[in-house]
Formats: sequence, structure tokens, C-alpha cells
Amino acid sequence: MNALFPSMTPEQARLLSPLTLAFVGDSVHTLLTRQELCCPERTPDALHRLATAQVKASAQAESLVRILPLLSSEENEIVRRGRNAHTHHGVPRHASPGDYSQSTALEALYGYLYLTGRYERLRVLNEAGRQKEDLCPKAD
Repeated sequence: MNALFPSMTPEQARLLSPLTLAFVGDSVHTLLTRQELCCPERTPDALHRLATAQVKASAQAESLVRILPLLSSEENEIVRRGRNAHTHHGVPRHASPGDYSQSTALEALYGYLYLTGRYERLRVLNEAGRQKEDLCPKAD
């Protein structure tokens, strides 16, 4: 357990609503995306544009499709709960209902993994779902 980010047990995290998991997962996904996009050559405006393109509902839905074959039964259950969650504020006008439910599912999974302290699993799935062409080249 990390003192700065104390973890919940899986049982505790499963008691949270899928929308609460997605609330946390939205921030986690955004932070991971921003961290991966940081390059000395990129301006803040370019960073913002790239990050926005990757955290929108359609991009998150694509990421979920990429990682679905890698998920455990436990993770698939969290995704199912997130996909079936009904938001009270409705779907944003720039997203389709299908993409929005898929993005909520991805965010719920990210929230669950983060809250249960499964940071390495989160990193692996995030990398597998990422649009590689927008990442900075890794220094050797």
C-alpha cells in the first residue's frame, strides 16, 4: 500500500457505483494521457490538442475495444457495469450514445484499477489501448 494513495480492497471498490468509478477513472485516464504526451518539442497548445483528442468519448471507446481481449473476468464485470450505467446528465452533444457508454466503461475500469492499487495493470492496459502515433518517441 502506498501511503500517498491508499488502496481499497476489491470488495470495497465493487461497492462503489460504476459512475463513481468512472468519476475517478476519468481523471486517471486524463493524467496518464497527459504524462505520455509530454515531449520537450511540444508546445502547451499542441499538448492540449493531442490530449483532448485522446480523452474524448470516441477515442476512449476505441481504446476499450483494443483492450477487451486482455481483460480478466473481474475486469470484464467492471466494464459491463460501467457500460450499463445510466448517467443523469445525458450524453454530451459531441458523443454518440454508444461511444459514451463505452467511454464510461473504460473510465470505470481505470477507476477500479486505480482505487485497488493495481497500477502496473493499469499501465499495461493503458499502453495497449493507446494510439501509438501520438506518443513521444522513447529515448534509448
